[in-house]
Amino acid sequence: MPESVWDYPRPPRVEPSRKRVRIVLGGQVVADSTSAHRVLETSHPPVYYVPLSDVAPGSLEPARGPGTVCEWKGSASYYDVTGGDRRVERGAWTYHDPAPGFEALRDEVAFYPGPMDECTVDGEVVEPQQSGFYGGWITRDVVGPFKGEPT
Repeated sequence: MPESVWDYPRPPRVEPSRKRVRIVLGGQVVADSTSAHRVLETSHPPVYYVPLSDVAPGSLEPARGPGTVCEWKGSASYYDVTGGDRRVERGAWTYHDPAPGFEALRDEVAFYPGPMDECTVDGEVVEPQQSGFYGGWITRDVVGPFKGEPT
């Protein structure tokens, strides 16, 4: 049954996902998890957060530059992502000390799907949310319109 992003809550909700989430960069799997969380927020496709324990060692390096602040989740820190011979600057982010209600995201990381070779949810290749800022993962069971699309 399709989920409309307009039925997602505001403020956002965090929920566990047992679907298999895989991220490939430079021909290498940089993350593979069946213990992810997804954040659901009005007008946005879900963002998947993978436990750091399910990320390949050496794939993440703290990024240079400032963090950002989400009005709901708190202060975000960024990572450069490395896989094979590829490196994506600021390709992933985390909340080291998430705001109340988002504690499940501590020690988890989200990846922007656009610059990765491939991101999948239960084997389905994800379409990245338009706009390089939001990082949502669009699958066939999620319908928009989505924030960030041209009007």
